[in-house]
Amino acid sequence: MISKKNFAKVSATLGAVALGVSATATAANADTIYTVQSGDTLSGISYKFAKDNSMVNDLAKKNNIQDINKIYVGQKLIIKSDGEIQEYNAQNAANANVANNNTQATQQQAAQAQNQASQSYTSNASGSEAAAKAWIAARESGGNYGATNGQYIGKYQLSASYLNGDYSAANQERVADQYVASRYGSWQNAQAHWQANGWY
Repeated sequence: MISKKNFAKVSATLGAVALGVSATATAANADTIYTVQSGDTLSGISYKFAKDNSMVNDLAKKNNIQDINKIYVGQKLIIKSDGEIQEYNAQNAANANVANNNTQATQQQAAQAQNQASQSYTSNASGSEAAAKAWIAARESGGNYGATNGQYIGKYQLSASYLNGDYSAANQERVADQYVASRYGSWQNAQAHWQANGWY
């Protein structure tokens, strides 16, 4: 069995005495510069690289993270091919193989596409549905897209997990419409539930 720390280079010799054939296989994994994204946690990052939570304490220790529950969007970590974790700095960045640029470019393209889509949403609520939607927004946040209350964000006070880090007005409108349609079937039903229970 090969340990995770020693799989950077694996050599295997396959021989057939009669044919005198031998082959060597090398698997080299590049160092990775990981940039913390909205919604990331140390355990989530650990799972991405180790498929378990085994790297959480190393991530915190090597990056001087005092509270394992607090990391910041844009924070950079270098995860070496042998599983070692190092704080991002200029020297480490120069030494790291930046072959993960393709992955980052793909992530950026996906984020841009999501951002463009979220900027162009128009709700289909009209008449009494639009009135019920406005009534709920007024009760939840005073109609403020920037309102927060713990984990609840925006005009409709949706859970941050529903918004997936995109707190734009268009995304709040889209997610609110989806939430209400799936949970209540209509904004009028959601308003009736709010009036009976004080929440929707």
